[in-house]
Amino acid sequence: MQNQKLHDFVLFNFLAKDKENAKKILEAGDGFVVPGIVAADYEDTAAGAKKVKELKEVTDIISIGLGGGGNPQYAERVVEIASLSDPGHINQPFEKAAYSRGFLEGKGIFPMVNALVAPSGNSGTVKLSSGTEMNVETLVEMAVEIGIESIKFMPLNGEEHLEELVYLTQVAAQKGIRGIEPAGGISSSNIKTIIQAVSHIDIEFFMPHIFGSTIDKDTGKTKPAEVEKIIKSVEGL
Repeated sequence: MQNQKLHDFVLFNFLAKDKENAKKILEAGDGFVVPGIVAADYEDTAAGAKKVKELKEVTDIISIGLGGGGNPQYAERVVEIASLSDPGHINQPFEKAAYSRGFLEGKGIFPMVNALVAPSGNSGTVKLSSGTEMNVETLVEMAVEIGIESIKFMPLNGEEHLEELVYLTQVAAQKGIRGIEPAGGISSSNIKTIIQAVSHIDIEFFMPHIFGSTIDKDTGKTKPAEVEKIIKSVEGL
């Protein structure tokens, strides 16, 4: 991820309702922001692609998420939207990440593709969307072998699975994964604790996905004031 990073490793992913909202959250986030959409909101993939292109008028990289709490049923829709819009970053279940990357590269599109895994409740393992539990070292080594550059960890549930996140980040950094992307229950009240927990780990980027706590329920727009609050809470680390 080529964006400017807070403390040289932190980026933030927030949803953007439209171009104006994207512009405002980029400003509020001092540029340490990757705006995004979720495929679950776009049954019409052409409309999703149009939205991505609109958002790309204000920044180079847009993230296309799955939506529905990381529901793997939207994986194909993410790829369809990406194939029409070249977003720069997409979210995929671990099992589909390598295929999706290869499919898009075959079309001349080269996004960063993350691979989604879930906490298992134990620091040494993670779960795939199929429910299969895997050893963290094995999973990370497999990710490296198939060309995956970033691993998404969801649902973090605030600080509930923080120890597991730290362990995954340590192993990923040691084995050459570029980024870790936690999501789920992250807000201004816990973001400082989460960033502090991984601040000693030498990884290229760490990108929390922060949705629910920052979105205005009436307008569906991410609140710039909440973005600013999150940035300021970790600036002094």
